[in-house]
Amino acid sequence: MIQSMTGYGKATAVFGEKKINVEIKSLNSKALDLSTRIAPLYREKEMEIRAMISSALERGKVDFSLWIEKDDSQTAAPINQTILLNYYNQIKTISEENNIALPADWFSTLLRMPDVLTKVEVIELSEEEWISVRTAVEQAINQLVDFRKQEGVALQKKFEEKIKNIGELLKSIEPYEKNRTEKIRQRLVDSLSQIPDVEYDKNRLEQEMIYYIEKLDINEEKQRLANHLKYFLETMNENKQGQGKKLGFIAQEMGREINTTGSKSNQAEMQNIVVKMKDELEQIKEQVLNVM
Repeated sequence: MIQSMTGYGKATAVFGEKKINVEIKSLNSKALDLSTRIAPLYREKEMEIRAMISSALERGKVDFSLWIEKDDSQTAAPINQTILLNYYNQIKTISEENNIALPADWFSTLLRMPDVLTKVEVIELSEEEWISVRTAVEQAINQLVDFRKQEGVALQKKFEEKIKNIGELLKSIEPYEKNRTEKIRQRLVDSLSQIPDVEYDKNRLEQEMIYYIEKLDINEEKQRLANHLKYFLETMNENKQGQGKKLGFIAQEMGREINTTGSKSNQAEMQNIVVKMKDELEQIKEQVLNVM
């Protein structure tokens, strides 16, 4: 079964006072194009995260984000009372010894002094926290893969419909094909009969007509196109991932046979059928770019 390259996944983990968010989304791309935005605390694990994503997704333009949410009550920078009182005593002493007026707003002055407001940051990632984060990363990736599978089911139904339509259009050519060679032969004979006093070698004419009609024969193209349609369906149902490129190549070969059929078809009815086949195939080519 095929998978789409379009997908989305999100997961969260709670560790202590932190809420860790993981988000991953993907679009179609010829290869794996991975960009990451990771909170500083977890950057040491970036290579491991990339390996997890690469092994699961294989192809696609992938955006990965990992960030931390904290309770606002826990994010406020604490006041260092020891340093604040030290500044207070120093300012008061300097004021008394030098007859300098004390500040009118003590807190405003003291809170602007260096190191009074200190921010405590975790500088090391514990193994317990990483296990929690890794689990969230795995959950987000699995969610994206499930999304891709669901999209793949919808794509497969669309492809099956389009392949069926092309197959039916191919069969609809047969009635016109059966009468075509005789019409061509008769038109050539009629054209020659309208030329007065002309003599020609009937055997040579027959040989030339056979050669000309063989050049317009589309039986080989029809057979090859039928084989490509069958191969496309078989490839979709293979029990493995990464059929997108292969399906793209098959679609190209289908287009080659349809175009050749069109160039050899010299009847308006056949040309109309070929145009319809091209339209169906074009829709397949557009969507096959989304297949992993």
